[in-house]
Amino acid sequence: MAFKRLLASLGAGGASVETVLTEVNVVPGGVVQGEVRIQGGSVNQQIEGLSVGLQAKVEVESGDQEYKQDIEFTKVSLGGAFELEAQAVHAVPFGLDIPWETPITMIEGQPLRGMNVGVTTELAIARAVDSGDLDPVNVHPLPAQQAILDAFIQLGFRFKNADLERGHIRGTRQQLPFYQEIEFFPPQQYRGLNQVELSFVADHNEMDVVLEMDKRGGLFTEGSDSFRAFRVGLNGYQDTDWTAYLNQWLSEVGSRRNWF
Repeated sequence: MAFKRLLASLGAGGASVETVLTEVNVVPGGVVQGEVRIQGGSVNQQIEGLSVGLQAKVEVESGDQEYKQDIEFTKVSLGGAFELEAQAVHAVPFGLDIPWETPITMIEGQPLRGMNVGVTTELAIARAVDSGDLDPVNVHPLPAQQAILDAFIQLGFRFKNADLERGHIRGTRQQLPFYQEIEFFPPQQYRGLNQVELSFVADHNEMDVVLEMDKRGGLFTEGSDSFRAFRVGLNGYQDTDWTAYLNQWLSEVGSRRNWF
């Protein structure tokens, strides 16, 4: 995976930058490694700064309007100022930590529709800043997250899509300014149900799992019996039969509401 872009603000003969990721498959809490290569142009140029970060495309609601916004949610500097000589190649290796709350972009080896997460590179040079194109990364579930996803699959749920919402889920350990919702179509036995929305909010030790059973397509409504939040240890998740747990909750709520 790589991108190459001419610094248009510098005109002909300017430097170009290329970022190559060593491995595009990562998990939350992991590290994405790569190298930034700066190719000198026809003249010496002063590089004022170089950084890499992670960026996600997030839905933002403002009044009656909804729009997409690119949010950089982690960033690391790759060194200070230096002079790039004409035609010289300057290579900078890096390791970028993947926050534990980073949204999942892959499930069962397939891209999760609606996700757009990747590495960005920013080069500041002679009063100009060039932000490179997004270099996508594949964020796979943690084992504890995979166990809950597998339970939905075993119950017959199908993935609908996923999105990132700007805002916070109350009562969770959330640190990022956005959260992920993974939406499922229900199987026939839950015929009165429109969809189920799932969110993970993890740290290095455990994660909050937030579920909402939705008959109408609404958002999180804490306090309703169709909303459930619980904690799962990243190392102790095997102690629960998640298929049975989810089926019991869905059946109890559906029965009380005469949904199924």
